[in-house]
Amino acid sequence: MRFEPRWIEPVMPVPYIPTLGPVHPDDPHLGLLEAVVANAVTGRALPYDKDRRWSEAKTERVVDGIEHDRHRTLVPTVLGRGSGMAKVHVYGNGSDCLSAGADLARKVAAAHGAARARVVWFLGPDQPEERARGGVRVRLRDFADGPGQAPDRQVRAYERLDRPERFATFAERMAADGFGFLHERMRAGTAAPVLTVLDADSVVGAIGPMETMSDAVGRARLLPQYFGVLPEYRGRGYGRALWRAAMRWGHRHGAAYQLLQTEVGGASDRLCAAEGLTSLGFVMHRTV
Repeated sequence: MRFEPRWIEPVMPVPYIPTLGPVHPDDPHLGLLEAVVANAVTGRALPYDKDRRWSEAKTERVVDGIEHDRHRTLVPTVLGRGSGMAKVHVYGNGSDCLSAGADLARKVAAAHGAARARVVWFLGPDQPEERARGGVRVRLRDFADGPGQAPDRQVRAYERLDRPERFATFAERMAADGFGFLHERMRAGTAAPVLTVLDADSVVGAIGPMETMSDAVGRARLLPQYFGVLPEYRGRGYGRALWRAAMRWGHRHGAAYQLLQTEVGGASDRLCAAEGLTSLGFVMHRTV
């Protein structure tokens, strides 16, 4: 499918492509959108899709029902099968666009047997933060600015721990934040390096996997990581040390940039703001 630039570019305030997520502001956004739509029938991830780190198969795909005119563009996707989720990405302004997106999301959910339906829309970086509460902020870390500050405490790669089994306790406690899944991949030898920070003899925080991948135009980007600190150790600087170590890893390994999504007003959002990352706007969602 071809998208008309005059219709969609003015209502795409955030560089965000369905099934791919946030992309670099300089990427060919319409070309990526058209590639995602064309590739949906294959069931496979595009070569520059960050999800390829885990599987060649794609769990979210664009489905029939795209609406594209001078007023709005609605792009429906289905995530998972059976009890999965139908989403409609709304590019357009006004409550009528969101209403149309919600109606389409419910229709797509019914057609594909999805248990949930969601509408996704976008706010530019100039919008008041109060409007974005409950959403996520897309941030850009440009490594042309250098490696950033060094961490103020020692950060170790998992492989260099004298007792790697200590990570298992951390991963179990942080399973809800994705570290249970990551630990399984680590034990299977299919995960890239993971950085850790210790307090005495215990792993209290981690970030990883540390990995780069070429984007659609060939730039190396640092992929998103699982990132967390045990609750009782938060607010002591462990998270900042991990993040700074990760950024220096990315710079050292030739990454041009990293894109992050942070809960508006959350700890990671505040950290990214303090570290000077650029805000590219907000991604909002609502179950319908």
